[in-house]
Amino acid sequence: MIGRPTVPRSGWHAATVVAKTAETRTAARLELEVEGWPGNAAGQHLDVRLTAPDGYTATRSYSIASSGPATGDATRVVLAVDRVPGGEVSPYLVDEVRAGDRFEVHGPLGAFFVWQPVADAAAPARPVQLIAGGSGVVPLVAMAQAHGDADDATPFRMLYSVRTPDDVYFAPELEALVAASAPFALDLVYTRSAPEGWSVAPGRVTRDALAAAVIPAGEAPRVYVCGSTGFVERVASWLIELGHDARDIRTERFGGT
Repeated sequence: MIGRPTVPRSGWHAATVVAKTAETRTAARLELEVEGWPGNAAGQHLDVRLTAPDGYTATRSYSIASSGPATGDATRVVLAVDRVPGGEVSPYLVDEVRAGDRFEVHGPLGAFFVWQPVADAAAPARPVQLIAGGSGVVPLVAMAQAHGDADDATPFRMLYSVRTPDDVYFAPELEALVAASAPFALDLVYTRSAPEGWSVAPGRVTRDALAAAVIPAGEAPRVYVCGSTGFVERVASWLIELGHDARDIRTERFGGT
């Protein structure tokens, strides 16, 4: 059984948007300065609360794309928010929010879907398999970056299913991780259109494709799966069929509007 890591205590904090950039055609990357932020482990999430002039509030949960202890730049928090048509919160964050805008966040939250570097470099480390569907890659990017920043020797592999090349989140960061010396491998699956010359025709992840792209069950990897409910349930069931221990599979479903 994987031990539960120690994570910072959560609370409500005032957040100021310090930077906003387009992440994909439907998503924005937000960099926040969060007053009193205690730091967070890779994989945690937070709640964003917006308050209208008439006092109406709306709260939604978003994965955190950054991690770090409560020192240095730990008051900076990075989110990547996908616009949900008809939503109350995501359209505002993607289309309307500007640098200097303020709102409240509650976090960090979650102690189960978390990865932290190995404390003892000499200790044997089980490999880690990350599996993402669409915007579900956000917390997994935080894990991969934490792994790279720590020069952790744990083998890391990511399977990322995404519609088109333009829909890849954190593309420069993933490319840099692949190019770095850290043991990180990236397998991309395009479901609608692929880059010119791509060797595999576009299509959804299949059981056979999953079996070929993930760390084998015999190596007992820790597996983190994040995406839509249907994607997560399908992948988790295939992993078990392929021999992975259910206790080694951690899942997170994205949602919220």
